[in-house]
Amino acid sequence: MRESVQAEVMMSFLVSEELSFRIPVELRYETCDPYAVRLTFHLPGDAPVTWAFGRELLIDGVGRPCGDGDVHIAPADPESFGEVLIRLQVGTDQAMFRVGTAPLVAFLDRTDKLVPLGQERSLADFDTLLDEALDRILAEEQSAG
Repeated sequence: MRESVQAEVMMSFLVSEELSFRIPVELRYETCDPYAVRLTFHLPGDAPVTWAFGRELLIDGVGRPCGDGDVHIAPADPESFGEVLIRLQVGTDQAMFRVGTAPLVAFLDRTDKLVPLGQERSLADFDTLLDEALDRILAEEQSAG
């Protein structure tokens, strides 16, 4: 069984209302973390930046505004559904990206063929991987504090 799906899409990085530029963004989905998608942004002059968030959030954001906290996704124009806006925020800093809906839907369709939505828990090792990840996080927190 294939264990990941990836695609590269071009997104517009919206610096301001007057200024934007196109950047390559890698979309990645892995069966070892079946609830999440990863977007790696390749900004000029900077190291790549990866954000991980719920696959279901990306699916929902294609059709309607959604997201709490650091990630918000919404259709750019609710009438046409031709483009999607993705807003990523850390503290008071935020970055806004615009991407065509079609490449997102194509990517999400491929993830659904790999692991159908709602079937994430059926992956045999997911609970074990989750327990290992939580143990690792707790160990790091204890050693840091």
